[in-house]
Amino acid sequence: MSWVDRFSEAIMAHSRAVIAIMLVLTVVMGAGAGMIEQSSSLDQFQSDSTEAQKLSYVEENFTTGQENTTSAQVIVRGENVLSQESMVEQLRLQQSFRENETVNRTLVDEQPTVGAANLVALASLSGGQQAAQENGSSQQQATQENGTSQQQAAQEAPRASPTLQDQIDALESMNATEYERALGAVLSEDSAGQTSGLAFMPTNYEAGSTSANATMLLVTHQSEGDSGQGGMASDALVDAQLAMQSIANDNVEASGSEVIVFGGGIMGEEINNSMGDSLAIVGPLALLFVVVALIVAYRDVLDILLGLFGIAAVLVWTFGFMGWAGIDFNQMFIAVPVLLIGLSIDYAIHIFMRHREQRQHGGAYGDDDARGSMRVALAGVGIALVLVTATTAIGFLSNLTSPVPPIQDFGVVSAVGITVALLVFGTLVPALKAELDEFLENRGFDRKKRAFGTGGGRFSQTLSIGSTAARRIPIIIILIAALMSAGGAYGATQVDTSFNQEDFIAEDPPEWTENLPEPFKPGDYSMKENLEFVNKNFVREDSQAQILIEGNVTDPETLQRVSDAENETADSDVAVTLSSGEADVQSPLRTMRQVAAENESFNATFTAADTDGDRVPDRNLEQVYDELFEVAPDEAAAVIHRTDDGEGSDGSRSTVDDSSTGGDYEAVRMVISTSGTAAMSDVTTEMRSIADGIDGNGLEATATGQTILFDIVQKQLMDTVIQSLLITLVAVFAFLMVSYRIREGSATLGAVTLLPVVFSVSWILGTMYLLEIPFNVMTGMITSLTVGLGVAYSIHMSERYSLELKRTGSVWEAMSRTVTGTGGALLGSAATTVGGFGVLAFAILPPLQQFGIITGMTIIYAFLASVLVLPSLLVVWTKYLGPDVSFQAPSSDSTAPAASDGGRVEESGTEPTRSSDSDDS
Repeated sequence: MSWVDRFSEAIMAHSRAVIAIMLVLTVVMGAGAGMIEQSSSLDQFQSDSTEAQKLSYVEENFTTGQENTTSAQVIVRGENVLSQESMVEQLRLQQSFRENETVNRTLVDEQPTVGAANLVALASLSGGQQAAQENGSSQQQATQENGTSQQQAAQEAPRASPTLQDQIDALESMNATEYERALGAVLSEDSAGQTSGLAFMPTNYEAGSTSANATMLLVTHQSEGDSGQGGMASDALVDAQLAMQSIANDNVEASGSEVIVFGGGIMGEEINNSMGDSLAIVGPLALLFVVVALIVAYRDVLDILLGLFGIAAVLVWTFGFMGWAGIDFNQMFIAVPVLLIGLSIDYAIHIFMRHREQRQHGGAYGDDDARGSMRVALAGVGIALVLVTATTAIGFLSNLTSPVPPIQDFGVVSAVGITVALLVFGTLVPALKAELDEFLENRGFDRKKRAFGTGGGRFSQTLSIGSTAARRIPIIIILIAALMSAGGAYGATQVDTSFNQEDFIAEDPPEWTENLPEPFKPGDYSMKENLEFVNKNFVREDSQAQILIEGNVTDPETLQRVSDAENETADSDVAVTLSSGEADVQSPLRTMRQVAAENESFNATFTAADTDGDRVPDRNLEQVYDELFEVAPDEAAAVIHRTDDGEGSDGSRSTVDDSSTGGDYEAVRMVISTSGTAAMSDVTTEMRSIADGIDGNGLEATATGQTILFDIVQKQLMDTVIQSLLITLVAVFAFLMVSYRIREGSATLGAVTLLPVVFSVSWILGTMYLLEIPFNVMTGMITSLTVGLGVAYSIHMSERYSLELKRTGSVWEAMSRTVTGTGGALLGSAATTVGGFGVLAFAILPPLQQFGIITGMTIIYAFLASVLVLPSLLVVWTKYLGPDVSFQAPSSDSTAPAASDGGRVEESGTEPTRSSDSDDS
C-alpha cells in the first residue's frame, strides 16, 4: 500500500479527530489575522540599492530649514486667479486653513502658508519692490528655486511678517494702479532673485502677465518624520489635508474658483480607500461567481457549503500567517483572497468529482459508500494534488529572487496559502463530507450525485474534441500550438514595464458603481486627475532629482564642475524651466550667488575666491564654505554637508578614499526639479549623465531621488519577470521529471506535461502586448503564475491518463475517460478560477484590474492547452516513448473500472491485457 493510500485510510478512519484538530489549528492560526497592519507606502517597493543609500544619506545630512516638514500644494484655478479679488480670496483661504483646528495643529509655526498673493501684499505693505526685498529677503531664494524653493518659501519667511489679516487689508485698500504695480514687481522677470512669485505660477506662465488661469500656494506641515510623499503619512496629516480639501470645496461656492489640494496625506488616503473599496467590490463578486459556478457543477447545497467553508478556512489560515509573520497588507495583497478562492475550490472540485465518479460507478472492491468512496477518491487524486501544490508553490516562491520586497512577500504568502489549501481540502473538508454524507444516508437521504462532464451528450462530446484531434491529427495540433507560441514570444519582447505613483492611484469609479448599496459603494477619486494637472502645469514639490557629490569637495575644481553641471541641466529636456527662463536648480554655487547678492561680507569672500571673474570660485573653497555657514547657515546646510570632526554621519570617512578630502566638508549636492510628465528612464539617464560629468579628481557623484529609485524598481520588475520564469521552468521541469521517473519510470512524461504550460506562457505574453498591458508590480508575476497555475491542469490530465492507461491498456479508452472525467472537473475549476480572477477587473486600482484580466486569460489558455494540445502530446509520447499499449479503438461494451479506484489492480497482481501497435492491423 502506497503512502497516499495509507494517508487516505487514516483520514477516513479517524475523521472526527481530524475535524477536531483542524478546527483548533484554524482558530489558533486565525488569531494572527488581527495583527495585520496596512501599508500603502511606495517606499516598501524599493530595494537596498546604492541610489537608495545615497538618498538616505542626503536626507540625514542636508537640511532645508525646518526639520520634519512636508508640504501640500494647493492649486487655485479660475478665469483669472491674478485679479485683485481672487488674490484676496486666496489669502482668506489661507486664513480658513489656519483657523481650522484640524489643519492648524499640523502647521509649522513660521509662515505655514505662502503664495503669490502673500508676496503681492508684502510688496504693498513695504512700499514697493525694494522694501519688499528688505522685509522678505528670506523668500528670495525660495521663489527662485522650485519644489525646493516653494517649500523654503514657507519655511524661511521673515519672522516678523505681517499677519494674514494685515495682508488682506493691504490688498483690499489698493487701487487698480497700485495693485498692478505690486503684481508686476512680484511676477516680472526682473523680480527673479528678489521677491519673485514665479515659482508659484504655472510653468507656461508668461512673466509679467496680469492674467493667469491657475496659481499655487504652499502649505507646510509638521510631518513628525513622515514625508507623506513616497512614504506613509500620519493620521494627523491625512486628516489635515482632507479638512483642507473640504474647506477648498466650500471656497468654490463662495468665490467661484476651483481649488484642489495635492499632498502626500490626501494621496495616501485615496490609495488606502481604493484598497478597501476594491476589496469590498471584488470579494463578494468573487464569492458570488464561485457560488454560481458550484451550483452548476455540484447541484448540491451541502457540497456547495462545504466548499465555501473550506475557502473560509484557507483564508483564515493565510491571513493569520501574515499576522504572525509580521507581513503588512499592501495593494498587492488584495489579489490574495481572490487567488486563494479560485485555487482552493479547484481542490474541492477534483476531490468531490472523483468521489462522485467512485460512488456512481463503483470500484474493483465495491468501495461505493460515502466513506469508502472518499478514501478511494483521496488516493486517486492525492498524488496529483501534491504535485499541483508543489509546482504551484515553486511558481510563487520563485518570486523570492525578486529584489522588490513586496513581491517576495506576495510569493511567500501565496505559497503558504496554496499549501494550506491542500491541507484543508485534503483533510478537513473530506472528513466533514464523509461524516455528513454518512449521517444523512443513515436517515434515508440519497447522497449519490453524477460527476460533472460524465453524463454523455453534447457536453462530453465538446470535451472530447482534444482526444479526437489527438487520434486524427496530433502532429498538426502540436505544430499549430508551436506557431502560435512563436508569435506570442515576439509580442513578449515588446511588452513595456511600468512603476510609478500613477499606477497606484485610482481613477474615478464608473457610473454603475454609484448604484451599489453601502458599504459596497466606492468613494470619489479625484487625485489622478489632479496629479495629471499638476504634472503638466506646475513644478511638483516631490518631483526632484538629487546629485550627491562626495569626496574632496574643497578642491578648486569642485564648483567649476558644479557650474558645468548646471549648464548641462539647463539644456536638459527633463529639467523644469521656470517662467523666468531658468532651470529650477538648487546648488552650492547658486546659493552662494544669492547670498552674495544680499551680504556684502560674503560677497567680498566670494569675489576674492573667483580668479577669472566668471562668478565661480576656484580657490580657497574651504574659506568660502566657512563664510557661507557663518552668514547663512540654513541656506548653506541645504547644499553642503559639514561635520564637526571630519567624520560622516555613520562615523566613517567619505566613501571616496582620498587623504586630501577637505577637512570637515564631506559632500555637496544639487537638487534639480524634474518634469512630472518626463519618462522616469529619461530622468535617470539625464541625471546619471550629469553626475558622470562631475565624477573624477577625488569626487564621486551619484544621481538619486525618488524618480530614479522608482525607475530602478521598474527595471527590477523586468528582472523579476525573466528570473522568476526561468527559475520556475527549470525547477518545475526538474521536479516533474524526477517525480515521473520515480513513479512512472519515464522522466519524459514530466517534460511532456509541462510543455503545454510553456505554450500558454508565450500566448499570455503575446496577449499582454496586444492589450497594451505592461509589466507592473502585479502583472510582473504573471510568468511564474502562469507556470504555477497552468501546470495544475496538465498534471491532472497526465495523472489521469497514466492511471487509465494502466487500468485499460488502451490509449483511446484512457484518453476518453481522461478528457470526459478529469476534463469535466478541470472545466469546473477553470470556470471558478477565471471568474474569481475576472472580478478583479471591477477593482478600483488599475494594476489589480490588469492583473485580473491577464490572470483570467492565463487560466483559459492553460485549460485549453491541457484539453486540446496535451492529448496530442500524450499520444505522440505514448507512441514513441511510452509503455507498450493498444492503439485500437475501445469496444463499446468495455466495462473496465474507472480510475477513481486509484488505479488499483486485482490482488493476484494481474494487469489488464495490453497489446502493441500491431494490434491495429
